[in-house]
Amino acid sequence: MDHTADLDRRFGGIARLYGDDALSRFRRAHVCVVGVGGVGSWVVEALARSAIGKLTLIDLDNVAESNTNRQLPALDPLYGMAKVTALAARVKAINPACEVVEIEDFVTEENMDAMLGQSYDYIVDCIDSLKVKTAMAAWCARKRQRFIVSGGAGGQMDPSQIKLADLSEVTQDPLLSKLRYNLRRHHGFARDGKKMGVPCVYSTEQLVYPQAQACDAGEARGPQGLSCAGFGAGMVVTASFGLFAASRVLTDLAKGKK
Repeated sequence: MDHTADLDRRFGGIARLYGDDALSRFRRAHVCVVGVGGVGSWVVEALARSAIGKLTLIDLDNVAESNTNRQLPALDPLYGMAKVTALAARVKAINPACEVVEIEDFVTEENMDAMLGQSYDYIVDCIDSLKVKTAMAAWCARKRQRFIVSGGAGGQMDPSQIKLADLSEVTQDPLLSKLRYNLRRHHGFARDGKKMGVPCVYSTEQLVYPQAQACDAGEARGPQGLSCAGFGAGMVVTASFGLFAASRVLTDLAKGKK
C-alpha cells in the first residue's frame, strides 16, 4: 500500500484549505494537550484530523460513564480505560503517521520542566486546577513557549457566545478571572488593560447554576481536567471550546508564527 498516497487522500482537504506549505508544517508539528477531557479530547480530535505529526497527551484520568455527556472517548467499550490510551488509539485510526506520546500523569508545579520542556510547537491547556494553570501559564511565558488556555466550559448552553481573546480582555469566566489575578499578583504580568500575552478561549454567556447537584456523586473530582465541578455541561459547548483552541493552534502553525 502506498502510505504517502493514502495520507495525501486523507488530508488533501487540509492542503486545499491551508495550503501545501501549511500542511507540511502541520506534519512536522509537535503539539502537547494537557488535560484530555471535555475540552481537551476535542482538541486532540481536531488536531489529528488536521495532520498534526506528533501529539503528546497528558492526563491521569480514566474514561468514566459520567463523562458521556461531554467527552469524546466516553463509549461503552472504553469505560475504565486511561483517557490518553483511548485517544491515542483513535488518533492512530485517523492518521497512522501521527506519533502519539501517552503520559498517564498530571502536570504539577514540581514536574513542569520535565513534562513541558520537550520543544513543543504548541501547548494547549485544558485543565481546571487554578494552581497548576497559573504555574503553567507563567512557565510558558517565561520560556517563550506558544500556548493557549481554555476557560471553564461548564454551566453554558450557547456555543455562539464563545470567544478567543487575550486574558486581559476576558469576561464572565471565574476560572480565568482568578488566573488573571494570580498572574498579575504573583508573576508580574501586565496590568491596566495591557495585553498579557495569554490567549484564552472563554464564553460571555451567563453561567447556568444547577438546581441540584449536576455531577455524579461517584465521579470524584480530580486535580485537573476541566471537570463539571458542580455545573452541568454538554458537548455542544465543551467541544466548541476545544475546536476554538485547535483553530488558533492551526492558524498559528500555518503562518509559522512564533
